[in-house]
Amino acid sequence: MRDYEIVYIFQSSLTSEEIEGRLQGYHQKILAGPGSEVTAVEHWGKRQLAYPIDRNDNGYYVVAQFKAEPAVFPEFERVLKLDEALLRHLVVLSEGELPSPPSLGVEEPSAEESYGGDTGDDEARGDDSRLEKSDGAEPDSDEFEIGEYEEEEA
Repeated sequence: MRDYEIVYIFQSSLTSEEIEGRLQGYHQKILAGPGSEVTAVEHWGKRQLAYPIDRNDNGYYVVAQFKAEPAVFPEFERVLKLDEALLRHLVVLSEGELPSPPSLGVEEPSAEESYGGDTGDDEARGDDSRLEKSDGAEPDSDEFEIGEYEEEEA
């Protein structure tokens, strides 16, 4: 028996009742195995997709945790693939509590933390990412020209 987590992305046009009905049908397939159980279900609601899926710009997200034997997955996957209202799904091994969506209380990192912004302490980190010209001029100066950096080993 292993702990799993699944993320469902439904078409955003479905009602809450339709989504609940579909979830009950899916989870009955999981519970078909001995000792299987759905331990948690969390509705994240409608969110914008990173890219359109089947001409849908938004989707309704649901995250669930369950315990099951790996033998239940072939039938479970078959049922999920047959449902046209389910845009995407992903099953992974669970690593603890259900994650919370980013907009529900999780503090997002600043731009400098996310993209490795300059903290001004390059030498302390051992990161010498600044470009230097062979004649010693700084890259930010007006003397910097494109094409001056060519490989010396030719």
